[in-house]
Amino acid sequence: MEFCNATLLVTLLSLFFFSCNADNSKLFREYIGAESDTVKLSDVPINSEVEFHFILAFAIDYTNDNHPLPTNGKFRVFWETNQLSPAKIASIKDRNPNVKVAVSLAGDSVGNGKALFAPKSINSWVQNAVSSLTSMITHYNLDGIDVDYENYKSDPETFAECIGQLITSLKKTGTISFASIAPYEDYGPVQRHYLALWRRYGHVIDYVNFQFYAYDKLSISQYVQHFHEQASNYGGGQLLASFISGGGYQALSPDDGFFEACNELKGQGKLGGIFVWCADESTKSGFKYETTSQALLASA
Repeated sequence: MEFCNATLLVTLLSLFFFSCNADNSKLFREYIGAESDTVKLSDVPINSEVEFHFILAFAIDYTNDNHPLPTNGKFRVFWETNQLSPAKIASIKDRNPNVKVAVSLAGDSVGNGKALFAPKSINSWVQNAVSSLTSMITHYNLDGIDVDYENYKSDPETFAECIGQLITSLKKTGTISFASIAPYEDYGPVQRHYLALWRRYGHVIDYVNFQFYAYDKLSISQYVQHFHEQASNYGGGQLLASFISGGGYQALSPDDGFFEACNELKGQGKLGGIFVWCADESTKSGFKYETTSQALLASA
């Protein structure tokens, strides 16, 4: 009887431990290319024990950055292509089997204006987006897309259908293997658009790169609370914690408790990964936060 009780206790403890850590992930993601024409993929430290995603910023469905006009889903590259070229993407992936590369769509601004989501129709936007992004993804040997629209000339339902159909089509053809979204809490149009997308097409979205750094200054406990709130909003999604490496607006910086919050979430089995904005800004600090983030994710 004592042996049976001991065995049962070990089993229950094992199940408890597994359940507490079942949702943790070793996924690390970093945006690159939006703010610098010199940052290199090879500049960023890569821990072989994590799953590492570079996210190229940005592809935008506009004409160009000098005379930006919406082009209804016809995406163009807006990152610096000498350092972030197809050859250099292939090289970093060849040298690091744990690395994948995605392209982020839109961002906040283009030139002196906002990068607007402004489809002429759902069908035309989806057709153009599938065509232009398939060509880009194939040319650059990319693995996925990230959706970072933050300004809109459409209702949430149109946004949901356009983006949802785009992701579904690219996955169906095998053009991409994963997709993510990058919402933030503005108590307004951004969350409304992404939540509409999530309700209809959450099943084809793999990761939620929630921009927690868009909140006002937070304590560790407040950061954890907001993480739980967004996990509820995007129920069933893999939610990542986030910070800005170069300072600026920041809910909880790496120097003020971000990693403590991540360890608390990890202890709860809720840490779906970490993402950073951005490699361009991390050059100033020698990528020390990237190293710490990946070590935290890789640890048992």
